[in-house]
Amino acid sequence: MKTYIITGATSGIGEALTKHFSKDNIVFGGYRDESKLEKLQEASSNIIPFYIDYAKPETIKPAIEFIKSKTQKADTLINVAGCVVAGALENIEISELRRQFDVNVFGAVELSQGLVDILSNGKIINISSMASYGLFPFISPYCASKRALDILFNSYMMENKHNIKVVSIKPGVIATPLWSKSIKENSKTIENSPLYQNESNYLKKNACENETKGLSVDKVVKTVVKADKLNNPKPSYCVGIDAILVSIVSKLPQSILNKIISYKVKKLK
Repeated sequence: MKTYIITGATSGIGEALTKHFSKDNIVFGGYRDESKLEKLQEASSNIIPFYIDYAKPETIKPAIEFIKSKTQKADTLINVAGCVVAGALENIEISELRRQFDVNVFGAVELSQGLVDILSNGKIINISSMASYGLFPFISPYCASKRALDILFNSYMMENKHNIKVVSIKPGVIATPLWSKSIKENSKTIENSPLYQNESNYLKKNACENETKGLSVDKVVKTVVKADKLNNPKPSYCVGIDAILVSIVSKLPQSILNKIISYKVKKLK
């Protein structure tokens, strides 16, 4: 049996990964919603829940201490927990930008730093996003956070002397509860952006559609399992045709990209 540590284990991609790996392995499942703890415990006797909320940095160190009190060796850390801060940048509160980076970047970095000694010769797999390529206006905080996550951990992969392999998984649109959560979490910014009402309406409509019409989380699980099995996985994997296309288009000159995307945005009006 191997030992996995998975954040965001109670919904979406994290829940699917936790269910898959806990069939034959020990999984430390990170949760932040107390109401979902019982469900997590009942899913498998191989799951060891631990509380962590990246939006509350003070919870990270106790989570590290708890995990290390239960095991001296972990094979793979999978950073899944994340959120989406969206809206016109001029109307997004700085506190919300900080929350975006606390949850999507700093939390993952701090947890990984704290577990380095028990992850020697193992892997860190980050659930990034095609948003990392930075082509999507009105979700720029999310794009920037995923790009920062990729850059920091790519550097870590080249720097570390613990033989820890690092992998970035970049899904396209996946059908998960993240979309409905994002509408709720960004309602204040959306309501306070009358100048961008058409764009805000599109964001909400698109989010609702993505929650049901996106790719199955199973596609992400299969890619993570594939990368986890390899001794020398690729640094980055795209999941979905949309993610592959975005990775290709992102190689165009920035000026051309800006014109194409600005044209698309204007069509929303």
